Amino acid sequence: MDDSRRKFINICLGGLATLAITGFAAVTYPVFRYYLLPRPSNDATGKISVPLNDIAPGDAKFFELNGSAAVLVRKQDGSLAALSAVCPHLGCIVLWEKARQDFLCPCHAGYFTPDGDVIAGPPPRALARLPFSVKNGMVTIG
Repeated sequence: MDDSRRKFINICLGGLATLAITGFAAVTYPVFRYYLLPRPSNDATGKISVPLNDIAPGDAKFFELNGSAAVLVRKQDGSLAALSAVCPHLGCIVLWEKARQDFLCPCHAGYFTPDGDVIAGPPPRALARLPFSVKNGMVTIG
């Protein structure tokens, strides 16, 4: 094989390697950024306010607080609970099951009470409770 042909093949292989590395980086960076780096919080105070009338008894309202998923539950008796919506088992976001009045972690079928206590499944502890206050019909969490 002559020198010009060898040079051409080396240039082509180098270009393919560069494309492969660039493509890998283009796919990997967004995945890394989304899953591993914390999302910046738009709320500098670290608090969120929700009108109490926005949540019917037996319902839940999900929101983001300090870059993490959280939930405010208004139980059937009208009492409130503010919780982290992140399952302590593997970090999945729990779902509110209105018909059963409990939380379900869809990853491994962990169940939690409306107060965040573990009912069943692999979660090692309860959902983290968040501080909240109620004043003039507004619930302030955080």
